[in-house]
Amino acid sequence: MKKILVANRGEIAIRVMSTAQKMGIKTVAVYSTVDRNAPHVKFADEAVLIGEAPSNQSYLLGDKIIEVAKSLNVDGIHPGYGFLSENAEFAELCEKNNITFIGPKSHAIRVMGSKLAAKEAVKAYDIPMVPGTDQAITDIPEAKKIAKTIGFPILIKASAGGGGKGMRIVEKEEEFESQMNRAISEAVNAFGDGSVFIEKYVGSPRHIEIQVMADAHGNVIHLFERECSIQRRHQKVVEEAPSVVLTPELREKMGQAAIKVAKACDYLGAGTVEFLLDENKNFYFLEMNTRLQVEHPVSEIIAGVDLVELQIKVARGEALDIKQDYLKINGHALELRIYAEDPLNDFLPSVGHLEVYKLPEGKGIRVDNGFEQGMDIPIYYDPMLAKLITYGKTREEAIQLMLKAIADYDVKGIQTTLPFGTFVFNHEAFKSGNFDTHFVKKYYSPDALKQDAEHEARLAALFAVKQYLEDQKQLRLPTN
Repeated sequence: MKKILVANRGEIAIRVMSTAQKMGIKTVAVYSTVDRNAPHVKFADEAVLIGEAPSNQSYLLGDKIIEVAKSLNVDGIHPGYGFLSENAEFAELCEKNNITFIGPKSHAIRVMGSKLAAKEAVKAYDIPMVPGTDQAITDIPEAKKIAKTIGFPILIKASAGGGGKGMRIVEKEEEFESQMNRAISEAVNAFGDGSVFIEKYVGSPRHIEIQVMADAHGNVIHLFERECSIQRRHQKVVEEAPSVVLTPELREKMGQAAIKVAKACDYLGAGTVEFLLDENKNFYFLEMNTRLQVEHPVSEIIAGVDLVELQIKVARGEALDIKQDYLKINGHALELRIYAEDPLNDFLPSVGHLEVYKLPEGKGIRVDNGFEQGMDIPIYYDPMLAKLITYGKTREEAIQLMLKAIADYDVKGIQTTLPFGTFVFNHEAFKSGNFDTHFVKKYYSPDALKQDAEHEARLAALFAVKQYLEDQKQLRLPTN
């Protein structure tokens, strides 16, 4: 594999290109008109304009991307995440044009792309699942009967869903019909598919996912877990590895279950198996993401691997040279997703001009970044600017380093999730490890963040006054 096209933008495009270049592989960037001067375009060896700013006129144009790849004699296409990364038709299109899709085969993407098909595929492997329907349903009276049998509270989820869309928690029977109608309507609008399924709602769940890697020679390994319970609008904002609640025995059980899920769909490459963990440490299979995850750096750090390098090697047909027994957890890693969002205004996107944009640096700090000072934040794409990752020998060390790195991050011109990160990493529930997916609902509010900021400002002011008085004392000391 001599040349790879990265069918993506921003930090993930640069992340993939960095590894490709380290492996001596040439890189091709594709870009939309609004991304003409973006860092990923400058970073690549070659770059090609593929369309207008909206993603359906650029980054989602599979045929156009294949055309560019063929014209530049590209050997492989890495889709990153989002856009075409879980599009089975695009994976097939690559295969038909003799271009290696750096990801799983289209069959695995299809099976795991439908939550119901995924549950069906893993049934034979004796993997625990949350009680619920095993087929799609749109008949509301029938669905209501099933919900009563399962017992409230229940969760309605779009079969083709993701990112929290088409998802409704129903606490009481009388709310069921209105919530079911809303979920179906949202699913149709977001995915063009109104089929939903119903499952028991787990009260205090933690969101734990296992990183897996599989080659074409029958080898499947897991690279431990990630804790992804700090979420807003069902989307992750803070991730860490390892999780503070998993015992070595539970880690092994969940790791083996994840390997079975990968085998159930004849998986190839990097994938993530997601589980819910209840307050009694029972785990349930949720779904599989058939791509590299946003939060992959925390796994890379604790396992001591480069997941993109492994993806490329597996796509070239190489066998994994890592055995499960060789893998050991090394230290602790945290990740904060830095979004151009206003945490004081319900995390609404905050587009604008990056007047100042300076990144923190130092030992134990990694920033996977896609922007630079002077750029505008486009309204057309996911508002993530970068990922701030810290790692230490212990969780406490990683937390302290994260708080320092956030303080050293300098952004002016837009609002970001950096202050929210400070709130989380300073919070007693997070520091103690005693939290679940309701962290934001339970503890966070704009007022709480303001109070936090005011408290920090007061401490900074007191420190400044103390320092000033000490300096004055020294100035007044008589000289001999």
